[in-house]
Amino acid sequence: MEYKVYTPCTTLAKQVRYYWSLESNPDDAPHSRERIFPDGCIELIFNYRDLFIKFENNVPSHEQHRTMLYGQLKTFIEVEATGRVGLFSVRFTPAGLQPFINRDVGALTSRELNINELWGTEGNLLEQQMLACTGNEERVALIEIFLINKLKTIAFDNSHVEYCVDAMTQSGGSITIDVLAKQLCIGKRQLERKFIAAVGLTPKMLARIIRFQNALQLIEKRDFTSFTGVAHEGGFYDQAHFIKDFKEFTGLNPKQYFSENLEMVKHFSFDE
Repeated sequence: MEYKVYTPCTTLAKQVRYYWSLESNPDDAPHSRERIFPDGCIELIFNYRDLFIKFENNVPSHEQHRTMLYGQLKTFIEVEATGRVGLFSVRFTPAGLQPFINRDVGALTSRELNINELWGTEGNLLEQQMLACTGNEERVALIEIFLINKLKTIAFDNSHVEYCVDAMTQSGGSITIDVLAKQLCIGKRQLERKFIAAVGLTPKMLARIIRFQNALQLIEKRDFTSFTGVAHEGGFYDQAHFIKDFKEFTGLNPKQYFSENLEMVKHFSFDE
């Protein structure tokens, strides 16, 4: 697989973490089923090659949309490529999607939507243009024109939630909503409502996902001597807490994780 990352322009830096592409090569091994874990971000994915199949309860459920938006995930999903892989994705920051749709992002959580459900005929036209591009640099230019135009037409102040997300990320998920509400001089419940509407998760859930992703990065880098060390470095109270969250988000215990072929999950982690 060939994986590439593209940096967004300055205008979109608060909303888009980055763009990425993933393409298979003719000599790649046959595709296996992949688990995608919660990461705190929302993806808008354009599939310009063969479609993917989603699995539910270990059996094939449905063929995924040509263009799809994944709402926030609270647990893993399983997908499998049916042939050649060609994906281009907009990876929004945790609160980055809302300014482009001007609606409650919480209503999209755990859902898979086609682009028509987001932007109607505008979305259909965008899909046609994106799939017709001859390369991913062209796709970056095209999607940025679309998003910048949306940003200009939808006036939305997300500053409180963006502040919270930044603080939670920098603290490794340890800062609480109580502390953040005091810092922003806003009521805790009001801030929680804003947060869920913009991010699609409660502050507590996003903090759990940040800690999980921190631990996942340590495991991916083999930067640990024991799972107790991973739990401590990842910001968990103890090893039992770490294993509980790891199982909830992945369906696996940490030891099982090493035996799985999880190629795609490397492209869905909170920090690149």
